[in-house]
Order: sequence, then structure tokens, then C-alpha cells
Amino acid sequence: MLLKSIHHSLDELLYLVDQLSDQDYSKSCPALSNATIGEHTRHILEMFQCLENSYDLGILNYDNRERNNQIQTETEFAKKCIASVKKGLKSENKIIYLEQIIDGLNIRIQSNYYRELLYNLEHCIHHQALIKVAVLQFENIFVDENFGVARSTIEYKKQCVQ
Repeated sequence: MLLKSIHHSLDELLYLVDQLSDQDYSKSCPALSNATIGEHTRHILEMFQCLENSYDLGILNYDNRERNNQIQTETEFAKKCIASVKKGLKSENKIIYLEQIIDGLNIRIQSNYYRELLYNLEHCIHHQALIKVAVLQFENIFVDENFGVARSTIEYKKQCVQ
């Protein structure tokens, strides 16, 4: 179910990116401190890429992302990256050590692949909500009403309607 939800969120992102020109994709949005849809998309994808690249070694540090400018400026390249992330998702869970330097100290805690996938899904949805704000500046771009909405919120709203 987790992989299905991730695929769904990435498919929604792909559908959005497919509607945008490179110019619109990299247009600053004042409501987001002048960030762009492309910057948020890059951030989402690089977090997944970082997890994928750390799978075999089992040591994950999200601060060691590539920060590839091409992802945030070229829609065709971003779409290829989305497809690559989807293809690279693993189905087998395993222990992973999450590492980060905080206040000069190297912190390492035990996690696991599924926990980090769940984190990345929630992180993706959070950034999709921000992207949705940027999409409001365009008239002919369509996003689903649930784009950027947490799965638990969607389920809660369904229960309220019944």
C-alpha cells in the first residue's frame, strides 16, 4: 500500500509538471518566498533519490543530496527523474541508519527503509501543498483537489461526508 501511495503522489506530480512550460515551472512565486514549482519538485525528488542511493550501504544522510539545478529548470528532465524514482523504489524493507550533523555533532539513529519511504511520502505531500499555492498563479493548469492533501485528511473528509 505504501508503494502504491508513493506512485500515486509521484504520478500526480508528473501530471502537473507535464502541463507546465519550462518558463512556468521555474517562475518565482511571491507567496512562496519566490520559490518555484521546479525548486519544490527538485527537493521532493532528491530526497527520494538520496534514500534510493543509500539503500545498499544502509547509511542515509538527506543533507548529502545532489541539488541538481536541471531538475528545477527543465520539465522534461524532471519527468525523467520522476519515472526513475518510481522505478527505483524497493519492495524489501531493511534497517537503515539515518545520519545527520546537528550542531557539529554527527548523530546516527536506526531507522528502516519503509519508515523512510513513509517520511518521503509525507514530505512529498507537504511540498505538493506548497506547489499547489504556486499553481494558483496559472489559469490553465489543473491539479486534483486532493493534490498536496495528506491521506489521513482525505480519509477523514470521506468519513465526514457519510
